[in-house]
Amino acid sequence: MRQKHGLCAAQKKNFVGFCPMRIKSAAKGNNSVMIKPTQNLQAIKDNIRSFYDTDVDVRVNLGRNKIVQFTGRLSGVYPALFTVAPHDKNYRGKTAYSYSEILCGSVRIKPHH
Repeated sequence: MRQKHGLCAAQKKNFVGFCPMRIKSAAKGNNSVMIKPTQNLQAIKDNIRSFYDTDVDVRVNLGRNKIVQFTGRLSGVYPALFTVAPHDKNYRGKTAYSYSEILCGSVRIKPHH
């Protein structure tokens, strides 16, 4: 007999608290959520604004296992994007990023120590 959720008893055994939006893994023995927690753009903008005119480490995922990392100064914060001035004057990559790139995870920024 087919279950209401479309999962058999063996499949249900592997999930704790089954919900389409939140799947918790019981197979690993921990209660970690497999879906990234949601952030809103306003929280990201406020976070970036707090880094204004400070040195930051930027990590950009370009896809196909290409990752670029550099250190620079957060030089501009605008309504739709922010800019980073790299310390390396020979850097030829993109230095203006939208807040949605942080939301999607393709750009990570943290204070430089």
